[in-house]
Amino acid sequence: MSLNPNGYKLSDRTGKLTAYDILPTTVTAVPETREFLLKIIDVLLDFVKATNDRNEKVLDFHHPEDMKRLLDLEIPDRAVTLQQLVEDCATTLKYQVKTGHPHFFNQLSCGLDIISMAGEWLTATANTNMFTYEIAPVFILMETVVLTKMREIIGWQGGDSILAPGGSISNLYAFLAARHKMFPNYKEHGSAALPGQLVMFTSDQCHYSVKSCAAVCGLGTDNCVMVASDERGRMITKELERLILERKAKGHVPFFVNATAGTTVLGAFDNLNEIADICQKYNCWMHVDAAWGGGLLLSRRHRHPRFTGVERAQSVTWNPHKLMGALLQCSTIHFKEDGLLISCNQMSAEYLFMTDKQYDISYDTGDKVIQCGRHNDIFKLWLQWRSKGTEGFERQQDRLMELTHYQVKRIKEQSDRFHLIMEPECVNVSFWYVPKRLRGVPHDKRKEQELGKICPIIKGRMMQKGSLMVGYQPDDRRPNFFRSIISSSAVTEQDVDYMLDEIHRLGDDL
Repeated sequence: MSLNPNGYKLSDRTGKLTAYDILPTTVTAVPETREFLLKIIDVLLDFVKATNDRNEKVLDFHHPEDMKRLLDLEIPDRAVTLQQLVEDCATTLKYQVKTGHPHFFNQLSCGLDIISMAGEWLTATANTNMFTYEIAPVFILMETVVLTKMREIIGWQGGDSILAPGGSISNLYAFLAARHKMFPNYKEHGSAALPGQLVMFTSDQCHYSVKSCAAVCGLGTDNCVMVASDERGRMITKELERLILERKAKGHVPFFVNATAGTTVLGAFDNLNEIADICQKYNCWMHVDAAWGGGLLLSRRHRHPRFTGVERAQSVTWNPHKLMGALLQCSTIHFKEDGLLISCNQMSAEYLFMTDKQYDISYDTGDKVIQCGRHNDIFKLWLQWRSKGTEGFERQQDRLMELTHYQVKRIKEQSDRFHLIMEPECVNVSFWYVPKRLRGVPHDKRKEQELGKICPIIKGRMMQKGSLMVGYQPDDRRPNFFRSIISSSAVTEQDVDYMLDEIHRLGDDL
């Protein structure tokens, strides 16, 4: 069932109307407004149905220039009709990748959680800003409750948190708070308040946003020291200590260490306790970027050893829109110490954050953040958490890991066709496909180069066919390899088998 833009007909009268003829401009047009919105809901529900239909393509791929010819993207001088807007919506979704499809294994954020989606619909309808209690009272209270719960799961009592526009900005908030905590006069006096050149440390497998913090905040990327990782992608903590001492010997000031809990490519977890020991020894702020792996905090079976020691960190990034399956975007940043966010970022704009309001102004969150306007990302998560309960989220994480282990088992059972690169710590499975001509050839660097050349060809074929999406990339030790992600609750063992079988069908002749 592909979306047919011509298949959603409004009545003749309503279809000829424009946006000026319905609410809010025309207050008597409730019936016409309802008809229009119900037709849009038909489009959305058909997309939801198609997303969950394994007989549907994951995508209808066209190259950019070809796609431009298929679409009418022009901005008109005069309003188009409501019928045209309905068709525009259907056309948009017709060519959109179905990221919730059970055969979409391409990104860290997969799946289409229906309850979270319903929450996002309500959020859009409420259309409020999250900077003050007076305009978002229910949502502000929800945010307080959910973020407190997340800090308790991390292992803290008290503290503070905020929802940010993505994990990259969450990591930026951690950097800013760390610098403010250790050098509070920087806020007013800038670099003149610093005792010397600040230096931060992170693994060479970290998310690029950590290095971006150094560029954005004035350290310079030369002072974001990349610590070597082992063959599984985990920071070598002895190397971290050596590099801290090396920079101290130069007169620099080590102040911030980022530990990654779930690297983007390999899904590796740094040893948090060992890093915490080093941070304590050298008076460095410890941040844990658990944007990807944070969902496993909810699993008693898989939390340890991955998150052993996480409660010793000063800040934690955790993205519910990844392993927890909340709709994009939903990213949180948590601090062990209460008051740091407001102290670091407060600018006391009197036209928004008056101190003589008639309610408890501690619920006004706008002065905690650098962005002022903030999207409501809490309701979809609150509603989703209510629908599952914490126990349901735990079962979801365990199920994703179970499917990952099943994929590893199936790869090993087909060792002539697939080469498993390593046992996964998270739901990232890294592997090569081995075509017929390379089977039986001893595995060495030359063979890996050949296997790496095959990945983009298979990816191109799967996109042209629309049957599957699995990502590939190189890293600093290997040429291109496939990295599949199982973070969608829609995936079953049969879908995992389909993925491997389809890669074989697409690549056997290469």
